[in-house]
Amino acid sequence: MPAAVVPMLRVLDVSATVTWYQSIGFTVVDTWQEDVQDGGEMTWAELSFGRGAVMFSTGGQASVAERRDVDLYVYVDDVADVAHRLASQVAVIEPLHDTFYGMREFVVRDINGFWLTFGQHAASAGPAAADP
Repeated sequence: MPAAVVPMLRVLDVSATVTWYQSIGFTVVDTWQEDVQDGGEMTWAELSFGRGAVMFSTGGQASVAERRDVDLYVYVDDVADVAHRLASQVAVIEPLHDTFYGMREFVVRDINGFWLTFGQHAASAGPAAADP
């Protein structure tokens, strides 16, 4: 396996987190469940999105903060399409917009309060798209 950095986020409910991330297009790579025979809870999972990956483990704390200590940035090929597809199924924090640093992006919040920014280099995104 080539060298890579894969963040691991601690969450309250790994299984619910996996379900949420699958619903927006992430793929399960692997999971670990305690006491499978006794219906034990999922305690760890790794998911991928394109060439990127993220892991989730138990032990996270609930948070009512507007923003958590970690954000995830997800590069996509067609950010306008992803924004349109996800608009009705996620909590959108910032709608599709162009940034001063040359990206077209939008920001959503996951079920744990972590922000995910989906972005594409504005130059490769074509003309500015309307907000979804």
